Amino acid sequence: MSKSVVATDKAPAALGPYSQAVRAGDALYVSGQIGLVPGTKDFAGDDVESQTEQVMKNMGEILKAAGADFDAVVKTTILLADMDDFAKVNAIYGARFPNDPPARACFTVKTLPLNAKIEIDAVAYLGD
Repeated sequence: MSKSVVATDKAPAALGPYSQAVRAGDALYVSGQIGLVPGTKDFAGDDVESQTEQVMKNMGEILKAAGADFDAVVKTTILLADMDDFAKVNAIYGARFPNDPPARACFTVKTLPLNAKIEIDAVAYLGD
């Protein structure tokens, strides 16, 4: 099985010793994305809606760099700073997956990197 790092400057650089994504065979593992604007250390906004929109944009750019799109995503994990934001996040997230949405888990956590309001990671299938 081959393994390769996927990276793009159209999404924020990793904040630590990890890659934006790694392709292993037909699987793409996208690291957790927070709502940072690429090329800056600034969040897209202070609210969960603007951060979620930016998370999805960042993830979309990483998928694109791997030759994929949201249709290839088979599993995601959403981490929320506040479960009261679930409905707001769900509306924005759901717009990216109008047909056959991926499997998903959603958790509330005590703290996210840089005090983000949301983080989402993904696994995509690149076969077929």
